[in-house]
Amino acid sequence: MFRAIFGSALLAGLIAGAATAAIQHVTTTPLIIAAEAYETAGGHDHTGTATDATGVTVPAHDHGDADDWAPADGIERTAFTALSTTLASVGFGLVLVASMALTGRAVDARSGLLWGLGGFVAASLAPAVGLAPELPGSVAAALEARQLWWIATVVATAGGLWLLAFRQSWAFRLIALALIVAPHAVGAPLPDAGAGAVPPELAARFATTSIAVTGILWVLLGLLSGYFFGRATATKS
Repeated sequence: MFRAIFGSALLAGLIAGAATAAIQHVTTTPLIIAAEAYETAGGHDHTGTATDATGVTVPAHDHGDADDWAPADGIERTAFTALSTTLASVGFGLVLVASMALTGRAVDARSGLLWGLGGFVAASLAPAVGLAPELPGSVAAALEARQLWWIATVVATAGGLWLLAFRQSWAFRLIALALIVAPHAVGAPLPDAGAGAVPPELAARFATTSIAVTGILWVLLGLLSGYFFGRATATKS
């Protein structure tokens, strides 16, 4: 079973990650580069990196410290962005396929799509409600506080969706709704007062584009994970 889980997640993650990296190259990466120009011109140093809708930090130039390393523009930067996206995709794929296996139910591409949509809601859409994807130069709260809230939101939302999908009693449904709402009731960490270097229009475009691209990632990941894991388990049965 472990080989089926790992192999399916690896294949699905590599394919979905590579496809998403190609889409990022022509959608979100140009927006990050444009934001860095504003950051440099304004002398700001707020984030130094871009964070997409999955919470993954995308390589970007940091103008705040000359000693900090960043990938050079061109092939090196494209390669590191693609690598981070693909590694994140494989990691999400492992969680997705392992969750499928825990149910003990047969899966295929169609049911995998539903799993992918659930993953998108839990790991991307729900956290983005409180913490929108960020460009370099954006004003943001402390990194540790944002990471903690993001993780708590993902876990709570995933747990809530799991209960809604696999537990039918009203008690469990109420618990599920409470879990989904709780992080937003507490509220995401707010940034310190001050204006960022990035125009609001550019930040909004990056946020919506990043969420859309991440949705594509999760759809591909769900379809491919369900397909590969379904075939792997069917072969052994």
